[in-house]
Amino acid sequence: MGRALGMIETRGLIGSIEAADAMLKSADVSLLRQEKVDAALVTVLIQGDVSAVQAAVEAGSAAAARVGELVSAHVIPHPDEEVGKVLFTDKKEEAPKPAEPVVKQEETVSTETALTPPEETTVEENTTAPQKPGKKNPPKE
Repeated sequence: MGRALGMIETRGLIGSIEAADAMLKSADVSLLRQEKVDAALVTVLIQGDVSAVQAAVEAGSAAAARVGELVSAHVIPHPDEEVGKVLFTDKKEEAPKPAEPVVKQEETVSTETALTPPEETTVEENTTAPQKPGKKNPPKE
């Protein structure tokens, strides 16, 4: 980022919308993002040339104070590139992904296999197996 970064933090959404509107109308700046924080804090970030950002933050601060509660306003002229990386890194991407459940796949039987009768197997007779008393071996065919 070779330009300035301007920030206004308000308590409540309406003050932040009013601040963003006033900043964008008062100077040649662009809105980077609006971030909602806990406890009803909302931060609006803008960028542009240093003098334009300073004028925009002053106008936005006055507008936010008129309709809501201004918490803080700040301008960082020529922020380091690392600041941009921290600001614009998506928090969702950094969070570890939950483990996906393992789903067992059921075996599918093709219609060709399902319609084919099983192969016949032959069982050899064991002629040496002991017989129960009183019964004779069945005749061989």
